[in-house]
Amino acid sequence: MCIGTPMQVRSIEGSRHAVCEGRGQQRKVNTALVGEVRPGDWLLIFMDDAREAITADRAAEVNAALDLVEGAMSGLLSPANAQDDTGFALPSQMSAEQMKALTSPHAPPLHVSLPPEGAESP
Repeated sequence: MCIGTPMQVRSIEGSRHAVCEGRGQQRKVNTALVGEVRPGDWLLIFMDDAREAITADRAAEVNAALDLVEGAMSGLLSPANAQDDTGFALPSQMSAEQMKALTSPHAPPLHVSLPPEGAESP
């Protein structure tokens, strides 16, 4: 599995590379797939290749999710205290509207039907 890392462009090197910084790392990345970038732009990096230009808000969301994964893998977070530690709700605690807001604008709409409280699941 490959996980994208949000990184911010610090400088440009030639027409297809940029020095980017994020999550405590600085790396030279290939920008051929995202086109022209400028210092300050945010990119989603997969194995030293920029795959998507993203907003600063989206970078913060991805970083928060990665922090949650790292915390869970290190045993620092449990489902009971994850809400307090992350500053956002886990998907299991979100409403259908909140889940919909997390999906890509190009993804099909999320339709969730929850049974009434107290009703048995099928």
